[in-house]
Amino acid sequence: MLWPHPKKPSRQSSLSGYVCQRSKTRRKSGTEDWNRRFWASRESLRMEPHADVPLLPGEERVTDKDLIYMCPFIGAVKGKVFITNYRLFFKSTDMDPAVTFNVPLGAISRIEKMGGASSRGENSYGLDITCKDMRNLRFALKQEGHSRRDIFEILFRYAFPLSHGMPLFAFLSQEKFEENGWCVYSPMQEFRRQGLPNDKWRITFLNQQYELCDTYPTILMVPYKATEEDLRKVATFRSRCRIPVLSWIHPDNQAVITRCSQPLVGMSGKRNKDDERYLDIIRETNGTTSKLTIYDARPNVNAVANKATGGGYEGEDAYQNAELVFLDIHNIHVMRESLKKLKDIVYPNVEESHWLSSLESTHWLEHIKLVLSGAIQVADKISSGNSVVVHCSDGWDRTAQLTSLAMLMLDSHYRTLRGFQVLLEKEWISFGHKFASRIGHGDKNHADADRSPIFVQFIDCVWQMTKQFPTAFEFNEQLLVTVLDHLYSCRFGTFLYNCESVRDANEVRTKTISLWSLINSGQVSYINPFYAAESSRVLYPVASMRHLELWVTYYIRWNPRIRQQQQSPVEQRYKELLALRDQYLKKLEELQLSDSTPHLPNSSTPSPASPTQRVTHLHTPF
Repeated sequence: MLWPHPKKPSRQSSLSGYVCQRSKTRRKSGTEDWNRRFWASRESLRMEPHADVPLLPGEERVTDKDLIYMCPFIGAVKGKVFITNYRLFFKSTDMDPAVTFNVPLGAISRIEKMGGASSRGENSYGLDITCKDMRNLRFALKQEGHSRRDIFEILFRYAFPLSHGMPLFAFLSQEKFEENGWCVYSPMQEFRRQGLPNDKWRITFLNQQYELCDTYPTILMVPYKATEEDLRKVATFRSRCRIPVLSWIHPDNQAVITRCSQPLVGMSGKRNKDDERYLDIIRETNGTTSKLTIYDARPNVNAVANKATGGGYEGEDAYQNAELVFLDIHNIHVMRESLKKLKDIVYPNVEESHWLSSLESTHWLEHIKLVLSGAIQVADKISSGNSVVVHCSDGWDRTAQLTSLAMLMLDSHYRTLRGFQVLLEKEWISFGHKFASRIGHGDKNHADADRSPIFVQFIDCVWQMTKQFPTAFEFNEQLLVTVLDHLYSCRFGTFLYNCESVRDANEVRTKTISLWSLINSGQVSYINPFYAAESSRVLYPVASMRHLELWVTYYIRWNPRIRQQQQSPVEQRYKELLALRDQYLKKLEELQLSDSTPHLPNSSTPSPASPTQRVTHLHTPF
């Protein structure tokens, strides 16, 4: 499967305490306390002590159940499903080789009961599971004695732990890695890499305790001429107090990308002299910017509509040294519906006879085009020596897409494996993209209007760039897929919660593991073999429908036929060579160990060159 290979758990953690006895008495229905019924239901399901279930350190078996998996590709498959506190694992019992798959519980969006006690038809009674990663699961059970109630309640509880007062798995994990992923990003180091602070830009610690803006990071880069009092005044005129701050500075022409939220103009057309002066100070930090370009990610009509709720945009009469450009990128609700339509046409089966018209009707690639096109405009403006301000409504969705993609185009550092991690930590995580709200980690409210695939859309845009520039990125497609898998999994703390202040309150950095610990402890799996470093190259992808593709190996990866078709012979050969290298390295270690054994003391014959000496001058192309 596509899941990262787990470390082998200890015998004790995987077996002790998880053999349950079948309850001898039937529970009364309806009036019993839910929690008592839940724990009773655990005892009513018999655990199989020697099941072949891979467990991560900290992962515990909860229950198992015989049922039928209604596979959309090969039909009904008899087997057993195992529930742990981290995953759902299925293994067939009547097929050779066995059919197995596992789904992290964090990837489950919705669990519904299918059919009723009086339902007719074979396999019409069971569970329907909707996943966030473009697949659905359906299990059928026998229709006697409320056979699905126990498994439904347990699965519902562990798939949505926050809705039941339980911790996310990331806080229970006991995995150990060679690398500490929490050390990947340091704001100060990243600013120094960009040549900051300088005589135009300074660091402010005004938000050290999140008192200026509770969704911003603690360390901010602001214009040198702006005082702390100026920042406080500007914050009162920006939605959620998200003031314009620096994201990136061009090393040569000193043009800057700054990000913020919409101004609080409202229906009455309010003005704020401090905000107007602040944007002018940003313009003056670069001597070649005659007019500051403000990129508003929204369609014009949406920005006008936001005035009714107190928001709005920068009018030309108030901001005379600025030009306003609307980028026509739609809101989170439109994106959610678009991905939903895409899922409908790719899972479980692809309707090939009307494929192009069906894909067009989802508008997914059209949205990808608009996001990429907006980022290209930002990057081009910076390259020409003009500073920009980027915002949407609150500055944590479309704004993050635009700034991070533009920085990816402009700065080759972010196209390296570690640089890309820094980019995500900086522009998405530290600047408060609402991961918890957009993904719904551990939350049963699948219909929450705040859910939206904004980050998935960004990663799709990155994938489009890697397809157009196959040698420009140090990381490969597997990294992008792994990032999206763990966006949902709740195995790591990286994408948990909405902002840094909440992560600090929940001690995420000390109580959970970073995704980058996994990535950086096994980098070879995520390296692009065709990477050629070019430090000063700016990438301008072609954002036209003719050059954009559907990311088949992500969106349709669960279809076995599609998966076989998408196997890259070059990538496959590369993996084979890596495996061969590992074999040689293992053999080398064995030779070195055998050579380290002591020789007989009375041996008078000179020993030949040791294995270590013999291989000293061997060089491999790996």
